[in-house]
Amino acid sequence: RNIATNPDDATIVDTIIQMGRNLKLDVVAEGVEDEAQLNFLQKLGCTYVQGLLFGDPTSSDNYLELLLAQAEGTDQHRALFA
Repeated sequence: RNIATNPDDATIVDTIIQMGRNLKLDVVAEGVEDEAQLNFLQKLGCTYVQGLLFGDPTSSDNYLELLLAQAEGTDQHRALFA
């Protein structure tokens, strides 16, 4: 939760991401809630993120609708893919 501001939390997250990268694994950070956390994780080279910053938990049907709307450019949510 405090990865962008707490040095101990930052060290733990950095270590986990680096371990994953050294093992040639993709790393998924869960629970990303704000831009500061996202920016911090991106700087560390985290491969994937998920969390409330991108949307509330949803059903697979609703998720499919969201993906289709984003592909068509008709959604009002933050893009899941750059």
